[in-house]
Amino acid sequence: MNGIMNDSMNNSVPESAKTSDNELRAEFKRREKTVYKMVLINSIKFIIDATSFYFAWIWFRYGHWVSVNTFGYRYNVYVSIGYIFLFYCFAHTYNAFKFGYFRIRTIAFSQFLSQLFAMASIYAVVSIAWRRLNAPWVFFILLAFYLVIDVAWSYIGSWFFYKFNPRKKTVLIYRDNIARMRFGSVRGQPVGRLFHIVDEIEYDGPFHELMPRLEGYEAIFVAGVNSRCRNGILKYCKERGIPGFVLPHIGDTIMQEARHIQSFDSPVLFVERKVVDPVYAIVKRLFDIVASGIALVIFSPFMLITALIIHLYDKGPALYKQTRLTKDGKEFKILKFRSMRIDAEKDGVARLSSGDKDDRITPIGRVIRKCRIDELPQLINIFKGDMSVVGPRPERPEIAEQYYKIMPDFKLRLQVKAGLTGYAQVYGKYNTDPYEKLEFDLLYINQMNILTDIRLCFATFVILFAADSTEGIAAGSTTAMHVENED
Repeated sequence: MNGIMNDSMNNSVPESAKTSDNELRAEFKRREKTVYKMVLINSIKFIIDATSFYFAWIWFRYGHWVSVNTFGYRYNVYVSIGYIFLFYCFAHTYNAFKFGYFRIRTIAFSQFLSQLFAMASIYAVVSIAWRRLNAPWVFFILLAFYLVIDVAWSYIGSWFFYKFNPRKKTVLIYRDNIARMRFGSVRGQPVGRLFHIVDEIEYDGPFHELMPRLEGYEAIFVAGVNSRCRNGILKYCKERGIPGFVLPHIGDTIMQEARHIQSFDSPVLFVERKVVDPVYAIVKRLFDIVASGIALVIFSPFMLITALIIHLYDKGPALYKQTRLTKDGKEFKILKFRSMRIDAEKDGVARLSSGDKDDRITPIGRVIRKCRIDELPQLINIFKGDMSVVGPRPERPEIAEQYYKIMPDFKLRLQVKAGLTGYAQVYGKYNTDPYEKLEFDLLYINQMNILTDIRLCFATFVILFAADSTEGIAAGSTTAMHVENED
């Protein structure tokens, strides 16, 4: 009884902190209207893309703009619907309509890439069905038209988005300076145009003492605080209609894969070490063999030319072998095109690259790193079975040991086979903190399936053109741990 009374007292809201129901309802209604407005704006762009494709398809098939044949008309509609569906799937993968959280150029590129892949898929399917290859010049014209529309629409859509979503007074709440460093991306653009950080609170006590200090803020970011306080903040955000953002603990990420067990008379959530479904394991391995095999055939000319250029530059080996860790801590030799000097680690100390500032990288190495060509030999590792196409990025044993001392949970990423691409590779950077890399990897492990793998493969195309994805760590650092720089 006392516990209930104390809980009730702790969660009571002071009169000065209460917002009238009418004001809340008005705010909720305004936000609903904003959502509907953005859906309408995005739908207009979607209709323009679909209509443009329909007429381009008519010209591609008949050589003129009108089809009067009933069967042909239905066929054209079906193909157009297929294009719309594929475009939607790719747009969802590339966040092509995610205004406010991505830069305008990224949104424009994501839309164009979605259209390109959707169109290429349709062309491949109909070419197989027709058993002939029609000249695709109409689609090239359509892509040029799309590019102009995409750029213009990205600016227009962003302008409307910021008009409907004024900058919010934001507070950052964190436990300590290490947790505070995780807010780095919130301060930059374009997210900085949505959230105006007016205060920062270092706090890890009970929520009822913090609650009066939250009055007046329109968005709250939380990192590292204890679970009771964090839950109180989330409830506060729900009640007030305030956006709440939480940078999760490792335990939160693990709980996302928890399953509800109905054998008990109380709600029970069950977690265990990841056991890959046998059917999925077989399909994934077949996918790895086919994908890496096809890629090796396609990229073999580029790989041979790259190897020759690297060797001619300093007469050194073109390939670089390095020990890495995969599932259950098993070691293997990863293959990469050598991008550094032959004596890059002559002192025997394993160091991560500091990016463009790293004087160990050769001029050729800078080019192949930016284009990710240095990663192509890993297709051989995938074909052999050392790695998978999708999975956690394999770490060096020496660097992993340093992470384990500070963060023992880092071993959880070894539940599955290492991969060439994945959540951490697509949504993080080379210098992303290992704690956040672990969270990305656990998110992937939680929802592993073949559709997720395929989606991440397509999502990887975006980072090939993102210069900041290859940013290095501080010069001389042996790991990407931010805590290394803490005093």
